Amino acid sequence: MKTNIWNTYSSDQLAELNEINERYKSCLNVGKTERECVELSIRMAEAAGYRSIEEVLAAGDKLKAGDKVYAVNMNKMLALFRIGEEPLSAGMNILGAHIDSPRIDVKQNPLYENEGLAYLDTHYYGGIKKYQWVAQPLSIHGVIVKKDGTTEKVSIGEEENDPVFVITDLLVHLAQEQMEKKASKVIEGEKLDLLIGNRPIDSAAGEGAEAEKDAIKANVLRLLKDKYGMDEDDFTSAELEIVPAGKARDCGLDRSMILSYGQDDRVCAFTSLFAMLDITEAKRTGCCLLVDKEEIGSVGATGMHSRFFENTVAELIALTEGESDLKVRRALANSRMLSSDVSAAYDPMYAEAFEKRSSAFFTNGLTFNKFTGSRGKSGSNDANAEYIAALRKAMDDAGVAYQFAELGRVDLGGGGTIAYIMANYGMEVIDSGVAVLNMHAPYEVSSKADIYEAVKGYRAFLKM
Repeated sequence: MKTNIWNTYSSDQLAELNEINERYKSCLNVGKTERECVELSIRMAEAAGYRSIEEVLAAGDKLKAGDKVYAVNMNKMLALFRIGEEPLSAGMNILGAHIDSPRIDVKQNPLYENEGLAYLDTHYYGGIKKYQWVAQPLSIHGVIVKKDGTTEKVSIGEEENDPVFVITDLLVHLAQEQMEKKASKVIEGEKLDLLIGNRPIDSAAGEGAEAEKDAIKANVLRLLKDKYGMDEDDFTSAELEIVPAGKARDCGLDRSMILSYGQDDRVCAFTSLFAMLDITEAKRTGCCLLVDKEEIGSVGATGMHSRFFENTVAELIALTEGESDLKVRRALANSRMLSSDVSAAYDPMYAEAFEKRSSAFFTNGLTFNKFTGSRGKSGSNDANAEYIAALRKAMDDAGVAYQFAELGRVDLGGGGTIAYIMANYGMEVIDSGVAVLNMHAPYEVSSKADIYEAVKGYRAFLKM
Protein backbone atom coordinates (compact mmCIF):
# COMPACT_ATOMS: atom_id res chain seq x y z
CA MET A 1 0.00 0.00 0.00
CA LYS A 2 1.23 3.50 -0.83
CA THR A 3 1.85 6.27 1.68
CA ASN A 4 -1.24 7.63 3.41
CA ILE A 5 -1.68 10.99 1.67
CA TRP A 6 -3.06 12.73 4.76
CA ASN A 7 0.56 13.14 5.85
CA THR A 8 1.51 15.03 2.69
CA TYR A 9 -0.81 18.05 2.94
CA SER A 10 0.11 21.62 3.84
CA SER A 11 -2.22 23.75 5.96
CA ASP A 12 -3.51 25.48 2.81
CA GLN A 13 -4.22 22.15 1.16
CA LEU A 14 -6.06 20.92 4.24
CA ALA A 15 -8.18 24.06 4.20
CA GLU A 16 -9.06 23.47 0.53
CA LEU A 17 -9.72 19.78 1.24
CA ASN A 18 -12.19 20.68 4.00
CA GLU A 19 -13.94 23.29 1.86
CA ILE A 20 -14.38 20.85 -1.03
CA ASN A 21 -15.75 18.11 1.23
CA GLU A 22 -18.21 20.41 2.99
CA ARG A 23 -19.46 21.54 -0.42
CA TYR A 24 -19.67 17.92 -1.53
CA LYS A 25 -21.76 16.93 1.50
CA SER A 26 -24.13 19.81 0.80
CA CYS A 27 -24.55 18.58 -2.79
CA LEU A 28 -25.29 15.05 -1.57
CA ASN A 29 -27.98 16.41 0.74
CA VAL A 30 -29.69 18.34 -2.04
CA GLY A 31 -29.17 15.87 -4.90
CA LYS A 32 -30.69 12.53 -3.91
CA THR A 33 -32.19 11.81 -7.33
CA GLU A 34 -30.99 12.38 -10.87
CA ARG A 35 -33.52 15.20 -11.33
CA GLU A 36 -32.34 16.94 -8.17
CA CYS A 37 -28.71 16.56 -9.26
CA VAL A 38 -29.43 18.16 -12.64
CA GLU A 39 -31.37 21.02 -11.06
CA LEU A 40 -28.60 21.69 -8.55
CA SER A 41 -25.86 21.45 -11.19
CA ILE A 42 -27.63 23.95 -13.44
CA ARG A 43 -27.89 26.46 -10.59
CA MET A 44 -24.18 26.07 -9.90
CA ALA A 45 -23.29 26.30 -13.60
CA GLU A 46 -25.36 29.43 -14.20
CA ALA A 47 -23.75 31.06 -11.16
CA ALA A 48 -20.39 30.34 -12.85
CA GLY A 49 -21.48 31.99 -16.10
CA TYR A 50 -22.84 29.06 -18.13
CA ARG A 51 -25.72 29.66 -20.58
CA SER A 52 -28.30 27.22 -21.84
CA ILE A 53 -27.67 26.11 -25.40
CA GLU A 54 -31.34 26.82 -26.10
CA GLU A 55 -30.73 30.44 -25.11
CA VAL A 56 -27.71 30.62 -27.44
CA LEU A 57 -29.68 29.16 -30.34
CA ALA A 58 -32.67 31.43 -29.73
CA ALA A 59 -30.42 34.49 -29.75
CA GLY A 60 -28.72 33.38 -32.96
CA ASP A 61 -25.31 33.68 -31.31
CA LYS A 62 -22.12 31.91 -32.28
CA LEU A 63 -19.71 30.38 -29.77
CA LYS A 64 -16.06 31.30 -29.33
CA ALA A 65 -13.16 30.32 -27.07
CA GLY A 66 -14.02 30.85 -23.43
CA ASP A 67 -17.79 30.61 -23.88
CA LYS A 68 -19.60 28.32 -21.46
CA VAL A 69 -22.83 26.49 -22.31
CA TYR A 70 -24.90 23.60 -21.02
CA ALA A 71 -27.53 21.27 -22.47
CA VAL A 72 -30.21 19.33 -20.58
CA ASN A 73 -31.98 16.14 -21.58
CA MET A 74 -35.39 15.49 -19.98
CA ASN A 75 -34.23 16.98 -16.66
CA LYS A 76 -32.15 13.85 -15.98
CA MET A 77 -29.01 14.28 -18.07
CA LEU A 78 -26.70 17.27 -18.33
CA ALA A 79 -23.69 18.25 -20.43
CA LEU A 80 -21.54 21.33 -19.71
CA PHE A 81 -19.02 22.66 -22.23
CA ARG A 82 -16.31 25.29 -22.01
CA ILE A 83 -15.20 26.13 -25.53
CA GLY A 84 -11.43 25.88 -25.91
CA GLU A 85 -8.88 27.70 -28.04
CA GLU A 86 -8.49 24.76 -30.42
CA PRO A 87 -11.33 23.89 -32.84
CA LEU A 88 -13.94 21.59 -31.37
CA SER A 89 -13.25 19.13 -34.16
CA ALA A 90 -9.76 18.66 -32.67
CA GLY A 91 -11.43 16.91 -29.77
CA MET A 92 -12.56 17.50 -26.21
CA ASN A 93 -11.46 16.49 -22.74
CA ILE A 94 -14.57 14.86 -21.27
CA LEU A 95 -15.37 14.09 -17.65
CA GLY A 96 -18.27 11.63 -17.58
CA ALA A 97 -20.11 10.32 -14.53
CA HIS A 98 -23.58 9.05 -13.69
CA ILE A 99 -26.05 10.65 -11.30
CA ASP A 100 -28.49 7.79 -10.83
CA SER A 101 -28.00 5.53 -7.82
CA PRO A 102 -29.48 2.22 -6.64
CA ARG A 103 -32.81 2.86 -4.98
CA ILE A 104 -36.42 1.70 -4.76
CA ASP A 105 -39.03 3.12 -7.15
CA VAL A 106 -42.76 3.50 -6.56
CA LYS A 107 -44.89 1.64 -9.11
CA GLN A 108 -47.58 3.33 -11.22
CA ASN A 109 -50.55 1.75 -9.38
CA PRO A 110 -48.97 1.58 -5.96
CA LEU A 111 -51.35 2.57 -3.18
CA TYR A 112 -53.18 -0.18 -1.32
CA GLU A 113 -54.45 -1.07 2.13
CA ASN A 114 -53.83 -4.41 3.85
CA GLU A 115 -55.11 -5.31 7.32
CA GLY A 116 -55.19 -1.76 8.61
CA LEU A 117 -51.93 -0.60 7.05
CA ALA A 118 -51.39 1.50 3.93
CA TYR A 119 -48.51 0.71 1.57
CA LEU A 120 -46.89 1.83 -1.66
CA ASP A 121 -46.03 -1.02 -4.02
CA THR A 122 -42.45 -0.77 -5.29
CA HIS A 123 -39.84 -2.06 -7.73
CA TYR A 124 -36.14 -1.77 -6.87
CA TYR A 125 -33.76 -0.03 -9.28
CA GLY A 126 -30.20 -1.18 -9.88
CA GLY A 127 -28.17 -3.80 -8.08
CA ILE A 128 -29.00 -3.87 -4.39
CA LYS A 129 -28.85 -6.28 -1.49
CA LYS A 130 -32.54 -6.14 -0.69
CA TYR A 131 -32.09 -7.03 2.98
CA GLN A 132 -30.11 -3.80 3.51
CA TRP A 133 -33.18 -1.65 2.81
CA VAL A 134 -35.52 -2.88 5.54
CA ALA A 135 -36.06 -1.48 9.04
CA GLN A 136 -34.47 1.93 8.48
CA PRO A 137 -35.86 5.45 7.89
CA LEU A 138 -36.61 6.21 4.25
CA SER A 139 -37.72 9.30 2.35
CA ILE A 140 -39.65 9.88 -0.87
CA HIS A 141 -38.32 12.17 -3.61
CA GLY A 142 -39.57 12.85 -7.12
CA VAL A 143 -42.20 14.57 -9.21
CA ILE A 144 -45.92 14.26 -9.86
CA VAL A 145 -46.91 15.41 -13.34
CA LYS A 146 -50.63 15.99 -13.83
CA LYS A 147 -52.64 15.80 -17.01
CA ASP A 148 -52.66 19.58 -17.37
CA GLY A 149 -48.85 19.52 -17.47
CA THR A 150 -48.26 20.99 -14.03
CA THR A 151 -45.47 19.40 -12.01
CA GLU A 152 -45.35 19.01 -8.25
CA LYS A 153 -41.98 18.31 -6.67
CA VAL A 154 -41.96 15.81 -3.81
CA SER A 155 -39.48 15.56 -0.96
CA ILE A 156 -40.78 13.98 2.23
CA GLY A 157 -38.58 12.72 5.03
CA GLU A 158 -35.57 15.03 4.94
CA GLU A 159 -36.61 17.89 7.19
CA GLU A 160 -36.48 17.48 10.95
CA ASN A 161 -40.26 17.69 11.31
CA ASP A 162 -41.04 15.53 8.27
CA PRO A 163 -42.46 12.03 8.69
CA VAL A 164 -40.28 9.19 7.44
CA PHE A 165 -41.20 5.81 6.00
CA VAL A 166 -40.04 2.24 6.46
CA ILE A 167 -39.99 -1.20 4.86
CA THR A 168 -40.74 -3.65 7.63
CA ASP A 169 -38.80 -6.81 8.46
CA LEU A 170 -39.84 -9.96 10.32
CA LEU A 171 -39.04 -9.91 14.01
CA VAL A 172 -36.16 -12.18 14.99
CA HIS A 173 -38.40 -14.20 17.33
CA LEU A 174 -40.35 -15.52 14.32
CA ALA A 175 -37.56 -15.51 11.76
CA GLN A 176 -36.08 -19.00 12.11
CA GLU A 177 -37.19 -20.07 8.62
CA GLN A 178 -36.38 -16.69 7.10
CA MET A 179 -32.82 -16.77 8.42
CA GLU A 180 -32.18 -20.12 6.77
CA LYS A 181 -32.70 -18.58 3.32
CA LYS A 182 -29.92 -17.38 1.02
CA ALA A 183 -29.09 -13.70 1.42
CA SER A 184 -30.53 -13.05 -2.05
CA LYS A 185 -33.86 -14.55 -0.94
CA VAL A 186 -34.16 -13.51 2.70
CA ILE A 187 -36.08 -10.40 1.56
CA GLU A 188 -38.08 -10.85 -1.64
CA GLY A 189 -38.52 -7.99 -4.09
CA GLU A 190 -42.29 -8.07 -3.68
CA LYS A 191 -41.90 -7.53 0.07
CA LEU A 192 -40.11 -4.20 -0.36
CA ASP A 193 -43.37 -2.27 -0.11
CA LEU A 194 -43.25 1.01 1.79
CA LEU A 195 -45.36 1.47 4.92
CA ILE A 196 -46.96 4.93 4.74
CA GLY A 197 -50.06 5.01 6.94
CA ASN A 198 -52.22 3.50 9.67
CA ARG A 199 -54.84 6.12 10.52
CA PRO A 200 -58.33 5.96 8.97
CA ILE A 201 -59.98 8.96 7.42
CA ASP A 202 -62.31 10.97 9.60
CA SER A 203 -65.81 9.70 8.92
CA ALA A 204 -66.95 13.27 8.31
CA ALA A 205 -64.38 13.56 5.51
CA GLY A 206 -65.11 10.13 4.05
CA GLU A 207 -67.07 9.39 0.93
CA GLY A 208 -69.51 6.64 1.70
CA ALA A 209 -68.88 2.92 1.49
CA GLU A 210 -65.54 3.19 -0.30
CA ALA A 211 -64.08 5.25 2.52
CA GLU A 212 -65.30 2.70 5.05
CA LYS A 213 -63.83 -0.19 3.06
CA ASP A 214 -60.32 1.35 2.65
CA ALA A 215 -60.46 4.12 5.23
CA ILE A 216 -56.68 4.24 5.76
CA LYS A 217 -55.94 4.38 2.04
CA ALA A 218 -58.62 7.08 1.76
CA ASN A 219 -56.87 9.11 4.44
CA VAL A 220 -53.54 8.87 2.60
CA LEU A 221 -55.24 10.07 -0.58
CA ARG A 222 -56.81 12.96 1.32
CA LEU A 223 -53.41 14.02 2.64
CA LEU A 224 -51.86 13.81 -0.84
CA LYS A 225 -54.75 15.83 -2.24
CA ASP A 226 -54.32 18.51 0.39
CA LYS A 227 -50.54 18.80 -0.07
CA TYR A 228 -50.04 18.15 -3.79
CA GLY A 229 -53.51 18.42 -5.31
CA MET A 230 -53.11 14.90 -6.66
CA ASP A 231 -55.62 12.13 -7.25
CA GLU A 232 -54.86 8.42 -7.17
CA ASP A 233 -54.67 8.32 -10.96
CA ASP A 234 -51.81 10.85 -10.84
CA PHE A 235 -49.51 8.09 -9.58
CA THR A 236 -49.43 6.81 -13.16
CA SER A 237 -47.55 9.94 -14.31
CA ALA A 238 -45.38 10.31 -11.23
CA GLU A 239 -41.73 9.41 -10.71
CA LEU A 240 -41.25 8.76 -7.00
CA GLU A 241 -38.00 7.37 -5.64
CA ILE A 242 -37.46 5.89 -2.19
CA VAL A 243 -34.06 6.67 -0.72
CA PRO A 244 -32.51 6.67 2.76
CA ALA A 245 -33.58 9.64 4.87
CA GLY A 246 -30.96 11.89 6.42
CA LYS A 247 -27.93 13.94 5.55
CA ALA A 248 -24.35 13.11 4.60
CA ARG A 249 -22.27 12.84 7.74
CA ASP A 250 -18.61 12.85 8.70
CA CYS A 251 -17.49 9.32 9.49
CA GLY A 252 -14.87 8.37 12.07
CA LEU A 253 -13.64 10.07 15.23
CA ASP A 254 -11.06 11.83 13.08
CA ARG A 255 -13.76 12.98 10.60
CA SER A 256 -11.60 11.61 7.79
CA MET A 257 -14.43 9.97 5.84
CA ILE A 258 -17.97 10.67 4.61
CA LEU A 259 -20.96 8.37 5.12
CA SER A 260 -23.87 9.01 2.79
CA TYR A 261 -26.39 7.58 0.38
CA GLY A 262 -25.72 7.92 -3.35
CA GLN A 263 -21.94 8.24 -3.46
CA ASP A 264 -22.00 5.78 -6.35
CA ASP A 265 -21.63 7.73 -8.49
CA ARG A 266 -22.25 11.23 -7.18
CA VAL A 267 -18.81 11.28 -5.57
CA CYS A 268 -17.46 11.33 -9.13
CA ALA A 269 -20.25 13.48 -10.57
CA PHE A 270 -19.90 16.34 -8.10
CA THR A 271 -16.11 16.28 -8.06
CA SER A 272 -16.18 16.39 -11.88
CA LEU A 273 -18.60 19.31 -11.71
CA PHE A 274 -16.42 21.15 -9.19
CA ALA A 275 -13.39 20.74 -11.45
CA MET A 276 -15.33 21.86 -14.52
CA LEU A 277 -16.56 25.02 -12.84
CA ASP A 278 -13.05 25.77 -11.54
CA ILE A 279 -11.36 25.78 -14.96
CA THR A 280 -11.26 29.25 -16.48
CA GLU A 281 -9.14 28.59 -19.57
CA ALA A 282 -7.85 25.62 -21.53
CA LYS A 283 -6.64 24.90 -25.04
CA ARG A 284 -9.08 22.06 -25.66
CA THR A 285 -12.82 22.23 -25.13
CA GLY A 286 -13.73 20.80 -21.75
CA CYS A 287 -16.90 18.86 -21.05
CA CYS A 288 -18.61 17.56 -17.93
CA LEU A 289 -21.22 14.95 -18.79
CA LEU A 290 -23.65 13.76 -16.11
CA VAL A 291 -25.87 10.88 -17.20
CA ASP A 292 -28.79 8.78 -16.02
CA LYS A 293 -29.59 5.06 -16.15
CA GLU A 294 -26.05 3.71 -15.72
CA GLU A 295 -27.20 1.41 -12.92
CA ILE A 296 -29.56 -0.40 -15.31
CA GLY A 297 -27.32 -0.57 -18.39
CA SER A 298 -27.24 3.06 -19.62
CA VAL A 299 -30.37 2.43 -21.69
CA GLY A 300 -33.27 4.71 -22.54
CA ALA A 301 -33.52 8.31 -23.68
CA THR A 302 -31.51 9.64 -20.72
CA GLY A 303 -28.86 6.92 -20.66
CA MET A 304 -25.46 7.03 -22.32
CA HIS A 305 -26.71 4.82 -25.14
CA SER A 306 -29.00 7.66 -26.27
CA ARG A 307 -27.89 10.10 -28.99
CA PHE A 308 -28.19 13.14 -26.71
CA PHE A 309 -24.45 13.76 -26.38
CA GLU A 310 -23.74 13.23 -30.06
CA ASN A 311 -26.60 15.54 -31.04
CA THR A 312 -25.37 18.22 -28.63
CA VAL A 313 -21.86 18.05 -30.06
CA ALA A 314 -23.38 18.49 -33.53
CA GLU A 315 -25.09 21.67 -32.32
CA LEU A 316 -21.79 22.96 -30.92
CA ILE A 317 -19.95 22.24 -34.16
CA ALA A 318 -22.62 24.20 -36.03
CA LEU A 319 -22.22 27.11 -33.58
CA THR A 320 -18.42 27.18 -33.85
CA GLU A 321 -17.20 25.72 -37.15
CA GLY A 322 -20.35 25.43 -39.22
CA GLU A 323 -22.55 22.39 -39.80
CA SER A 324 -20.50 19.35 -40.74
CA ASP A 325 -21.22 15.69 -40.01
CA LEU A 326 -17.56 14.90 -40.64
CA LYS A 327 -16.41 17.43 -38.06
CA VAL A 328 -18.82 15.97 -35.52
CA ARG A 329 -17.25 12.57 -36.08
CA ARG A 330 -13.77 14.08 -35.79
CA ALA A 331 -14.68 15.89 -32.57
CA LEU A 332 -15.81 12.63 -30.99
CA ALA A 333 -12.97 10.48 -32.30
CA ASN A 334 -10.32 13.00 -31.27
CA SER A 335 -11.64 13.35 -27.75
CA ARG A 336 -10.26 11.94 -24.51
CA MET A 337 -12.44 10.87 -21.64
CA LEU A 338 -12.30 9.93 -17.99
CA SER A 339 -15.28 7.67 -17.41
CA SER A 340 -15.51 8.51 -13.75
CA ASP A 341 -17.18 5.87 -11.63
CA VAL A 342 -16.46 4.57 -8.17
CA SER A 343 -14.13 1.69 -7.49
CA ALA A 344 -14.37 -0.86 -4.69
CA ALA A 345 -12.08 0.10 -1.82
CA TYR A 346 -10.13 -2.72 -0.22
CA ASP A 347 -12.04 -3.90 2.85
CA PRO A 348 -9.94 -5.97 5.27
CA MET A 349 -13.16 -7.35 6.77
CA TYR A 350 -13.75 -9.11 3.43
CA ALA A 351 -10.18 -9.58 2.26
CA GLU A 352 -11.06 -12.87 0.54
CA ALA A 353 -12.99 -10.96 -2.16
CA PHE A 354 -10.00 -8.84 -3.19
CA GLU A 355 -6.62 -9.35 -4.82
CA LYS A 356 -4.62 -7.01 -2.61
CA ARG A 357 -1.90 -6.03 -5.07
CA SER A 358 -4.53 -4.84 -7.55
CA SER A 359 -6.99 -3.23 -5.14
CA ALA A 360 -7.89 0.40 -4.57
CA PHE A 361 -7.20 1.72 -1.08
CA PHE A 362 -8.52 4.65 0.90
CA THR A 363 -6.16 7.66 1.06
CA ASN A 364 -4.21 6.57 -2.01
CA GLY A 365 -5.84 9.12 -4.29
CA LEU A 366 -7.76 9.01 -7.56
CA THR A 367 -8.27 5.46 -8.84
CA PHE A 368 -7.73 4.43 -12.46
CA ASN A 369 -9.08 1.14 -13.80
CA LYS A 370 -7.44 0.14 -17.08
CA PHE A 371 -10.28 -2.31 -17.58
CA THR A 372 -13.50 -3.31 -15.85
CA GLY A 373 -15.88 -5.96 -17.18
CA SER A 374 -16.05 -9.37 -15.55
CA ARG A 375 -14.20 -12.66 -15.69
CA GLY A 376 -12.18 -12.50 -18.95
CA LYS A 377 -12.59 -8.70 -19.20
CA SER A 378 -16.01 -9.28 -20.77
CA GLY A 379 -17.72 -6.00 -21.66
CA SER A 380 -14.63 -3.96 -20.84
CA ASN A 381 -13.18 -0.89 -22.53
CA ASP A 382 -9.51 -1.69 -21.65
CA ALA A 383 -7.62 1.59 -22.15
CA ASN A 384 -4.54 1.97 -24.37
CA ALA A 385 -1.09 2.08 -22.78
CA GLU A 386 -0.23 5.33 -24.63
CA TYR A 387 -3.23 7.10 -23.12
CA ILE A 388 -2.39 5.84 -19.65
CA ALA A 389 1.17 7.14 -19.98
CA ALA A 390 -0.12 10.59 -20.94
CA LEU A 391 -2.46 10.58 -17.94
CA ARG A 392 0.34 9.55 -15.60
CA LYS A 393 2.42 12.50 -16.75
CA ALA A 394 -0.48 14.93 -16.37
CA MET A 395 -1.24 13.70 -12.85
CA ASP A 396 2.40 13.75 -11.78
CA ASP A 397 2.92 17.25 -13.18
CA ALA A 398 -0.10 18.48 -11.20
CA GLY A 399 0.94 16.72 -7.98
CA VAL A 400 -2.12 14.46 -7.96
CA ALA A 401 -2.05 11.25 -5.89
CA TYR A 402 -3.42 8.33 -7.91
CA GLN A 403 -3.49 4.55 -8.01
CA PHE A 404 -4.32 1.74 -10.46
CA ALA A 405 -6.71 -1.02 -9.48
CA GLU A 406 -9.26 -3.57 -10.59
CA LEU A 407 -12.62 -4.45 -9.09
CA GLY A 408 -12.16 -7.63 -7.06
CA ARG A 409 -10.55 -10.99 -7.79
CA VAL A 410 -10.36 -12.17 -11.40
CA ASP A 411 -13.06 -14.84 -11.23
CA LEU A 412 -15.13 -13.05 -8.62
CA GLY A 413 -15.28 -9.35 -9.40
CA GLY A 414 -16.47 -7.22 -12.24
CA GLY A 415 -18.56 -4.21 -13.06
CA GLY A 416 -19.49 -1.87 -15.84
CA THR A 417 -19.42 1.86 -16.58
CA ILE A 418 -20.19 4.12 -19.53
CA ALA A 419 -16.60 3.85 -20.82
CA TYR A 420 -17.23 1.24 -23.51
CA ILE A 421 -20.12 3.27 -24.96
CA MET A 422 -18.01 6.38 -25.51
CA ALA A 423 -15.11 4.26 -26.76
CA ASN A 424 -17.35 3.26 -29.67
CA TYR A 425 -16.63 6.69 -31.16
CA GLY A 426 -12.93 5.82 -31.27
CA MET A 427 -11.94 8.22 -28.49
CA GLU A 428 -9.45 7.40 -25.74
CA VAL A 429 -11.33 6.39 -22.59
CA ILE A 430 -10.32 5.06 -19.20
CA ASP A 431 -12.29 4.39 -16.04
CA SER A 432 -11.36 6.54 -13.09
CA GLY A 433 -12.95 7.59 -9.84
CA VAL A 434 -13.03 7.45 -6.07
CA ALA A 435 -12.76 4.24 -4.05
CA VAL A 436 -15.72 3.59 -1.74
CA LEU A 437 -16.71 1.07 0.90
CA ASN A 438 -20.24 -0.40 1.02
CA MET A 439 -20.78 0.22 -2.70
CA HIS A 440 -24.49 -0.02 -3.62
CA ALA A 441 -25.55 -0.11 0.04
CA PRO A 442 -27.97 2.50 1.40
CA TYR A 443 -24.99 4.22 3.02
CA GLU A 444 -21.56 4.26 1.36
CA VAL A 445 -18.21 5.44 2.75
CA SER A 446 -15.58 7.56 1.00
CA SER A 447 -12.29 9.15 2.05
CA LYS A 448 -12.14 12.95 2.17
CA ALA A 449 -8.55 12.82 0.97
CA ASP A 450 -9.50 10.81 -2.11
CA ILE A 451 -12.33 13.24 -2.88
CA TYR A 452 -9.84 16.10 -2.78
CA GLU A 453 -7.42 14.25 -5.07
CA ALA A 454 -10.27 13.52 -7.49
CA VAL A 455 -11.01 17.24 -7.88
CA LYS A 456 -7.30 17.93 -8.39
CA GLY A 457 -7.03 15.09 -10.91
CA TYR A 458 -10.07 16.20 -12.89
CA ARG A 459 -8.73 19.76 -13.06
CA ALA A 460 -5.42 18.43 -14.38
CA PHE A 461 -7.22 16.33 -17.00
CA LEU A 462 -9.28 19.25 -18.27
CA LYS A 463 -6.04 21.19 -18.81
CA MET A 464 -4.30 18.37 -20.71
